[in-house]
Amino acid sequence: MSRIAETFAALKAEGRAAFIPFIMGGDPSFEASLKLLKALPAAGADLIEIGVAFTDPMADGPAIQAAGLRALGAGQTLRKTLDLVAAFRQDDARTPLILMGYYNPFYVYGVDRFLKDAKNAGVDGLIIVDLPPEEDAELCLPARAAGLDFIRLATPTTDQRRLPAVLKNTSGFLYYVSVAGVTGAKTGAAGAVDQAVAAIRASSPLPIAVGFGIKTAKAAAETARFADAVVVGSALVERLAANLKGGALEDRAGEADIAVEAVLDLSRALADAVRLARRRPPGAGE
Repeated sequence: MSRIAETFAALKAEGRAAFIPFIMGGDPSFEASLKLLKALPAAGADLIEIGVAFTDPMADGPAIQAAGLRALGAGQTLRKTLDLVAAFRQDDARTPLILMGYYNPFYVYGVDRFLKDAKNAGVDGLIIVDLPPEEDAELCLPARAAGLDFIRLATPTTDQRRLPAVLKNTSGFLYYVSVAGVTGAKTGAAGAVDQAVAAIRASSPLPIAVGFGIKTAKAAAETARFADAVVVGSALVERLAANLKGGALEDRAGEADIAVEAVLDLSRALADAVRLARRRPPGAGE
């Protein structure tokens, strides 16, 4: 059983949803990003998504676009993102790590070479935003054959005719995008998202994570009552950016430490809300 499957099985037995934070690999520097990554499990992360910086992130809103540019400006590459994973695995062999990005960097790296290096580094799954099911032969099927989960996105526009194609080769979990828009947009109405998740659940045994637009502990708790996992990205990236004042990268060591701690504080609050969501009546203690 994969780390992702083991984690969801354990959380199902506990009767709670998973908290999945997203961070951009290399933002604002490799060292600060690694410090944050290593600290997230103790701050409540059950799984972690690591963004692969790219110059044309079409599904991302301003906050994650800016995070990618900061990472690229600091010299982050796909190879260095794999180095982040490998460094994390020196101390943590349990927490699942998922790379999220766009196909171009993986294509340039070389699919066969990437899958070998990713497996050796300790990557558990991939989310490739711009590879539809019609292109499964490009990366999805080779990834599955290499032992990596390939996690697909479903959206409010994924109807019952399209859903079987989306689910066909998906593994690990399904990521439901709660709004038809970019990251950081307002989340969908709770009732509509709940209904959409229920409809997908009737077609697949996969765990269902919900993300895009979840920024507060209250919103995280509401989502955790019906989803198998809650993904938060833009709020964490915005918190990091808000604590970076600028200046030369080499002068930012102390500043980056403050930013990392600010992100960890928010992660703890979000993780607590997710963990306790099903034990409290709606609206209690939020």
